[in-house]
This record gives sequence, C-alpha cells and structure tokens, in this order.
Amino acid sequence: MSGLHDSELQDKSPPHGEHHYNPDPHTHPGLHVIAVVELAKGVLALLAASGLELIGPAPLQRWVHALIARFQLNPDHGAAAWLAQAINPGAVHLAAVVVLLYGVLHIIEGWGLWRAKAWASWLGCIAASLYLPFDIYAFATHRHWLEAVVVLINIIVVWVLAHDLLVRRR
Repeated sequence: MSGLHDSELQDKSPPHGEHHYNPDPHTHPGLHVIAVVELAKGVLALLAASGLELIGPAPLQRWVHALIARFQLNPDHGAAAWLAQAINPGAVHLAAVVVLLYGVLHIIEGWGLWRAKAWASWLGCIAASLYLPFDIYAFATHRHWLEAVVVLINIIVVWVLAHDLLVRRR
C-alpha cells in the first residue's frame, strides 16, 4: 500500500454541493465486472482468430458441407451453400484479421475499464449502445427469455458506463 493510514483513506467528503470523481479503480466494482467480461471476450476472439488461421479453409468447408448434408439443405442455393463457396484462404485470413482486431479492441477496452479510464467508459458505452437496437429487435421477433436477458445486460452495461461518465463530468 502507499503508506497511508486507514483514517487517511476514509471518505473525504467534498464541500456541500460538490461531487468529486474518485480516480481509484478499486472504487468502481461495476467497471471491474464489465472489464472482466470485455477481457474474456477479447481472449476468446484471439483464440478464434488463431483457430481460423491454424485450421484453414479446407476443414471449414468440410464442416459446412457436413452441416448441409446433416440438415438436408440445398447444396446449390441458400446461405449455407453461399458460405461453403465463400470459404477460401483469402476469406479465412480476412476473417481472422477482423476477429483479431475485435479481440484486441476488447482487451484494450477491458484494460481501460479495469483502470477506470474515461476513454474506456466512452468506448464501452458507445459499443453497447450500438448493440442495443439489434438486441431489442431480436427480442421483439423471438420473445425468448435469453434475448430479454441480453437486452437487460446491455442496458445495465450502458447505464453503468454512462453513470461513470456523468459522475466524472460533475
């Protein structure tokens, strides 16, 4: 620890009517929870990008063809047929790069949220807000409890991050 006594670490209330942002990352448990989730998403994306590069297009094409056969889909038309034709070395490399960038972005965001950085709260708030319309649409069309949970979680994330930004602004 920094050598401060517990009494010095106690709440130092600002003058009446003033609110100061506490920059100590340990005072932001909501940011820490979101940071862990973002870090986990980033690590999973890095693993997925690595997996795409290691596996390559041939096994992916075999898996898509196996799914087409398993579900008796038309091998010449439809989304699965398009996907089977779209899988090539260039497309796999491009997908791996996109997933890698996604993962790096989430790791950076997670690190920033863990350290209670304002830019990370902005990044997370904007990103989660962009997902909300899609999540709400999915819930409206499927009306399943899982979609409701996703909407609720994203609303909570936006609220926590927006609240952090508003407290910083005061």
